Amino acid sequence: MDKIALYLVPTPIGNLGDITIRGLEILKTVHTILAEDTRKSGILLKHYNINKPLQSFHVFNEHQVQGDLVKRMQGGESMALVSDAGTPGISDPGFLLVRESLKAGLKIECLPGATAFVPALVKSGFPTNRFVFEGFLPHKKGRQTIIKKLAEEERTIVLYESPHRLLKALEQIFEFFGSERNISVSRELTKIFEETVTGPIPFVLHHFKEKEVKGEIVIVIEGKPV
Repeated sequence: MDKIALYLVPTPIGNLGDITIRGLEILKTVHTILAEDTRKSGILLKHYNINKPLQSFHVFNEHQVQGDLVKRMQGGESMALVSDAGTPGISDPGFLLVRESLKAGLKIECLPGATAFVPALVKSGFPTNRFVFEGFLPHKKGRQTIIKKLAEEERTIVLYESPHRLLKALEQIFEFFGSERNISVSRELTKIFEETVTGPIPFVLHHFKEKEVKGEIVIVIEGKPV
């Protein structure tokens, strides 16, 4: 059996205890750990007494370094890719390296583990048998076009958003989805100040207008009634 060259290892989205035992074993055995932010990943590794070489791999350098990484794996080096939080490749760097590694005939394995949208979706109370994940909306170009299109979607809709754009997103969702649709907003998942607010869009919008919002956000929107 071919040796696995690249492991995609999910990391906790907040609580450091949410990494799997197997994930820790992989991080201890690979030659190199590729990290979106070596400082953030360093906190996790230090917590579990893992001492392995860390190399930066993020959206600003992935095109430049992926060729060298593939060559090194072809030479026998094993690597683990981690993001700042959650599963690599889900709205985080990883797709390009996976694609190039597969083209080179390298064996890849993705471990199961933390992904922020799953707990937010499940605790929303909206249907989970059919849903669409859109990740982060564009900041400017095409943003309203996508939101208008999503307003017609009958499946549950899942989005990621940053705290400083949350109010803008909720206002635009209110504009195009109307006041009758329900929405669920989760932030700081698995952390001390975890919060989920669910209800009609105007209610949730008002709630977040009244407070300073921190932490990464998952927005779950009820699908259009059939």
